[in-house]
Amino acid sequence: MSEPQRLWVDANLIVRILTDDPPEMAARAEAFMARAEGGEFSLVLCPLVLAECVWVLTRFYKLKRAEVAEALEEVLSNEGLEVLEEAVLRESLRRMAAKNVDFTDAYLAVKAEVAGEAVASFDADFKKLGGWYPIP
Repeated sequence: MSEPQRLWVDANLIVRILTDDPPEMAARAEAFMARAEGGEFSLVLCPLVLAECVWVLTRFYKLKRAEVAEALEEVLSNEGLEVLEEAVLRESLRRMAAKNVDFTDAYLAVKAEVAGEAVASFDADFKKLGGWYPIP
């Protein structure tokens, strides 16, 4: 038996599901995700797409970071998703919510920490995240 087809998921699919906006597209997105859960195909989620989801949900829909992190954690648990860098993404969402920082900063801090390195930045949010190498 062959492996199911892999499709790379775009942020708009996830955003539609989480916002129900517009409802007709949200329903189609939910049905599509259900098909992936059923094994008809596999949806690949890359970190950049998750970052776009966070941006759209926090900036356009004005949701709080903690709400976004919780909703996206649930999405990452979908059986139909193959999540690239899943452990890093989950930890980045957790830190984004806990420290109230941008997702990309949390992601960068986690990536640097995993590598045993630091982040060179003027952004003092890295004080909250750890691994900050302030630019002199």
